[in-house]
Amino acid sequence: MSKIIAIIPARYNSTRLPGKVLEKIGNKTILELVYKNVQQAKYIDEIIIATDDQKIIDTASSFGANAEMTFSSHKSGTDRCAQVSREFWEDDVILNIQADEPFIDPEIIDLLALKMKDDNWIEIATLCTNINNPAEISDPNTVKVVKDIYNKALYFSRSIIPYYRDKDSGNSFHKHIGIYAYRNKILQSITSLKESKLEKAEKLEQLRWMENGYKIHIFETEYQGFGIDTVEDLERARKNLL
Repeated sequence: MSKIIAIIPARYNSTRLPGKVLEKIGNKTILELVYKNVQQAKYIDEIIIATDDQKIIDTASSFGANAEMTFSSHKSGTDRCAQVSREFWEDDVILNIQADEPFIDPEIIDLLALKMKDDNWIEIATLCTNINNPAEISDPNTVKVVKDIYNKALYFSRSIIPYYRDKDSGNSFHKHIGIYAYRNKILQSITSLKESKLEKAEKLEQLRWMENGYKIHIFETEYQGFGIDTVEDLERARKNLL
């Protein structure tokens, strides 16, 4: 029987805020907050932190987490997940959970886990939510997504999609929530693909998978997401905890 394994890829030298996963919110590091929330999910069989730095290994050990060292050359969390997952069965489900979302909701983890359990033909799954803040619509750091009537992604973009020609047509937009679930055999396949043209243009790795014919299922949630990318994000997170 296949297992559901949550992997938290945690790179130390993030571009905008190096060492951010070891920053504290309250009395816990961001990494521990993420880990504790993943622990609360009901349908996860195993949790692994995949990192490239001994400081993260030591921190994970301090709160009882299983952590594995991965290559520093990996360009994405997906690559880090794939390395750790090579030892698992090809039909196991791998969840890629971002290490910089300290308030991640365990219910969205279970949502993806159950979708992958119930529909064993799904290759890759992820989440989206309504954009409630108008400023996010034109923000290139907010990735937008459109999907078909069967909940398969049509396209992801940093641009505004869809473009509403008639401005009073009841506009609605969805943003991508960056948590993925993959069949392990699919994960191993997509990480062997070369960088694609659309991926280079948008700097979105999921476009590489789609350009190569892989289907990504999108499920909606009310969770809005809260990632820590900057010092300002960190301060806002600390205020939210008060």
